[in-house]
Amino acid sequence: MRPEPATVRIVLAEDGVLLREGLAGLFDRFGFQVAATVGDAEALRDAVAEHRPDMVVTDIRMPPGFTDEGLRAAVELRRVNPTLAVVVLSQYVQHAYAADLLDSGDGRGVGYLLKDRVVDVEDFIDALRRVAAGGTVVDPQVISQLVRRRSNPLSALSPREREVLSLIAEGHSNAAIARRLFVSDPAVGKHVGNILAKLNLPPTDDTNRRVMAVLAYLRGDGESG
Repeated sequence: MRPEPATVRIVLAEDGVLLREGLAGLFDRFGFQVAATVGDAEALRDAVAEHRPDMVVTDIRMPPGFTDEGLRAAVELRRVNPTLAVVVLSQYVQHAYAADLLDSGDGRGVGYLLKDRVVDVEDFIDALRRVAAGGTVVDPQVISQLVRRRSNPLSALSPREREVLSLIAEGHSNAAIARRLFVSDPAVGKHVGNILAKLNLPPTDDTNRRVMAVLAYLRGDGESG
């Protein structure tokens, strides 16, 4: 079951003061509890150690270098505590960042969103709640860019299977995918089975296999050079 929004405690890391305060206010409005707000990666690590939140929301680029400090801090935090939910925000589509994040922990409870997504408040809050509940959410623009690359191991997938995998990567259930594609639940289940078989994923529980499919999806371009 998904935790109620009020039970989700967040540490927010964003160096831009206006965006940081705006996000903090937004989280409070929708029932999240903001345990701390910080402006750099080192302060993020300290705040997580002090407050032990349920979720971290962090910009990828943070002081002092403004490269990938926020992402590296998030990956380190999940290495220490794989159950810590993490959502990273980025100004640009960088699918390698998404792959690094999803490689952390067991691939559950992570999100990679573009900052533009914050404009759609309901969509953004829904994504946070799905990640807090252990889901995996990847921004559709990242997914769309990857689909166009048509690289192995994804080349074995049909157009419909790539579409289904894209929606899995966005964190949707089979039932939600069926509604979006106007097909039956069994049809989606068949597509998912085909995807997992074509990606040569080892047998495990269904949730893990779906996460592994997402990881293969995000690694597809990088592994083929």
